[in-house]
Amino acid sequence: MGAWGFKPLESDEGLDVVDFLQDYIYTLESNHIELSEVIDAMKREGLFGESFDEIDFFFDISAMALAELYVMYLETGKLYDAEDEFEKIHSINADEESLKFILRYLADIRAEVPDADGIREIVELWRESECWVEWKSNLEFLFNRVEKEIIHSLK
Repeated sequence: MGAWGFKPLESDEGLDVVDFLQDYIYTLESNHIELSEVIDAMKREGLFGESFDEIDFFFDISAMALAELYVMYLETGKLYDAEDEFEKIHSINADEESLKFILRYLADIRAEVPDADGIREIVELWRESECWVEWKSNLEFLFNRVEKEIIHSLK
């Protein structure tokens, strides 16, 4: 894991999600994103597993990075703090099912649902780092923010 901070977008794997999203946006003819379509495209590209039972470090980072990008959009109106294709996006539609998909990943990470080896790799790596408390706090922030959007969408 190449990371220079505790947030998902401060890692090589998180930037892989950014690169994927940039390529995805490039193919769009509109300035609008459907979160469900992004998730489907990420599944096709192997950024998520076939099911939640398929636990992998990269899938966890993908979920956290997508949550971070979505929260960034909610708070700033921008999808990412870069130029190029991201400036093209003016709106994101996040349906309840897509938000629940992201929240499920975050909940499983937070609950430390174990992988086949007995401990979830992302938890194991961060627990051994100096940034464990910050990482865990950021995970909790992302979880609460996505959960808030689900509650908001139900009203």
